[in-house]
Amino acid sequence: MANFQVNTEQHGELNCWRITSDHAELLIAQQGAQVLSYQRLGEPPVLWLSDQAIFRQGKSVRAGAPICWPWFGIFERNPDAVKTMFHGEQAPAHGLVRGRDWQLLGVEEAGETLRIEFSLPETQGDLPGWPHEVELKLLVELADTLKLTLTSYNLGNSDVTLSQALHSYFAVSDVRQVQVEGVDGLAYIETLANWEQRKQQGSLGFAGETDRIYLDAPEQLAIVDPRWSRRITLKAGGSRTAVIWNPWTDRARELPDMADDGWQRMLCIETANVLDDVVVLKPGASHAMSVSIASQAL
Repeated sequence: MANFQVNTEQHGELNCWRITSDHAELLIAQQGAQVLSYQRLGEPPVLWLSDQAIFRQGKSVRAGAPICWPWFGIFERNPDAVKTMFHGEQAPAHGLVRGRDWQLLGVEEAGETLRIEFSLPETQGDLPGWPHEVELKLLVELADTLKLTLTSYNLGNSDVTLSQALHSYFAVSDVRQVQVEGVDGLAYIETLANWEQRKQQGSLGFAGETDRIYLDAPEQLAIVDPRWSRRITLKAGGSRTAVIWNPWTDRARELPDMADDGWQRMLCIETANVLDDVVVLKPGASHAMSVSIASQAL
């Protein structure tokens, strides 16, 4: 049996839990059920927590793995079927659940795995401007790897269409020195050039601001970091889209919760359902989107 410890902590205005095992440490905020950091003991962090992060109620923390739901990114860029679900006036970027306190349903050991489960009851008809009944749960599983599973279950009598993402921030030694494997040959949307569709040639390296939506992404991608002699492997489930983002210099300077040079130490690879990969939930249907994160030496 693994040894797990769970302790409560306060970070700014946010209630958090710090979870340690024999080989890893995890920090989770009640707000957004947001994993803030993940680190294997004796190694650099795997999930990145901004050193200028703001821990404020109602504001997603720039860290870890925020949950984007029931839409992703700029609302107006979502398909019409997603937009017609919302009847409110203000549609914040990345949806409605990141700044709300989730309920901790339970923490249990299952062999060598610690399972932490959250739900957000407001999604069952009480989200402002979003009058649908969907049970939303996040399952966090800590073992040799970290696995996050976001499950949506339609309790209502009509179809619900949504886009979503696990907006994971990964820690890297220097983004200019890393590469993403698994994207060669993929079509992608270049959002920085009028949302043109292009084709990836080879692995992805970084020499400037990056904001790409990779279509029909494979199950597995990897961040290769030679300076830290490691590979972070991402295995996705229930998703055919990967969003890869780094703000680079100018955008980072505009972000109050990121150091001017913070862009060098992070890279977002988001497991997502966006554009043509949106989720349509029939009454009584459910959908699970997951990512399993592993760190190995090169």
